[in-house]
Amino acid sequence: MSAIIYVLNGPNLNLLGVREPHLYGSTALPQVEQLCHRVAAELGLVCEFRQTNHEGVLVDWIQEARERAAALAINPAGLSFRSIPLLDALKTLDQPIAEVHLTNIHRRDPLYQHSLVSLAATGVICGFGVFGYELAIRALAHRLAAAPA
Repeated sequence: MSAIIYVLNGPNLNLLGVREPHLYGSTALPQVEQLCHRVAAELGLVCEFRQTNHEGVLVDWIQEARERAAALAINPAGLSFRSIPLLDALKTLDQPIAEVHLTNIHRRDPLYQHSLVSLAATGVICGFGVFGYELAIRALAHRLAAAPA
């Protein structure tokens, strides 16, 4: 059976392509999901792609990933900057974690420059738009391939 990579998306990402396209681009979330499934399959992995607007649901999915996923990519969106429960849930994972942001959060308003999620992430990919998802999956696959059996 192929290893599973969870790709989790936080609040308002269901509006990707519609909400502030000058910042986040015009690609809709279903297209991002297709991209993630294609890249994962190319690498011999299975992608479990999900989106929610609710913090507790993300925490539940992270806890589920502890048992089911080989790795996790997460775009926590606005929860990046304030969610202690999300950080605490991510800290329980032994699996590699890639944090993804469509924009370069370090070039944005100070409110968006410090991600709590980064404290638990193996790596952070930001500023490359939806291509960041592909980069995250490839980076996680590389990390998994390099891990001792």
